[in-house]
Amino acid sequence: QVAAGMAYIERMNYIHRDLRSANILVGNGLICKIADFGLARLIEDNEYTARQGAKFPIKWTAPEAALYGRFTIKSDVWSFGILLTELVTKGRVPYPGMNNREVLEQVERGYRMPCPQDCPISLHELMIHCWKKDPEERPTFEYLQGFLEDYFTATEPQYQPGDNL
Repeated sequence: QVAAGMAYIERMNYIHRDLRSANILVGNGLICKIADFGLARLIEDNEYTARQGAKFPIKWTAPEAALYGRFTIKSDVWSFGILLTELVTKGRVPYPGMNNREVLEQVERGYRMPCPQDCPISLHELMIHCWKKDPEERPTFEYLQGFLEDYFTATEPQYQPGDNL
C-alpha cells in the first residue's frame, strides 16, 4: 500500500523527503496511509535542493540528499528500501550500532545493510536495488508497487478445498 501511495506521489511530481515507518498510519482494515507531508515538495526539473542547514532523518535519507541536499523521487525510493527493513525487523532502527556520521561514511563507502533474519532473499535484493549509489539505477515506485503486489500474491497461502471445514 505504501508503494502504491508513493507511486501516486511520483505521478503527481512530488517528493516526500521523510518516508519512514513512523510516518505511515495504519487504520481500520489495516489500510496504510502515508503521513507527515511537512517536508514534501512539488518538484520541477526532477530535483529539489534543500537549503543549507536543513535537518533530515539521516538513517533514512539517500546519500545524495543527506550530503548534498539533492532530493528526487529516487531519494524517496532509497528511504522506501529502509522502510522495508523496518517492516521486516518489526520496527528495529536501521543501521543498528551506528550513529548518523558512521552511517553516512559507511554508505558512501558502499556499505548496505545485510539481509535481516527471516527476510526472503528476493525482498532483500529489492532493498539493495533501492539503495543503488546512482539514483537513476533505483527502481520507480510504479515498479516497486507491481513487484510487491506480484510478490505477495505469489507468496500468500493458497486456498485448498476443505480449508473451511
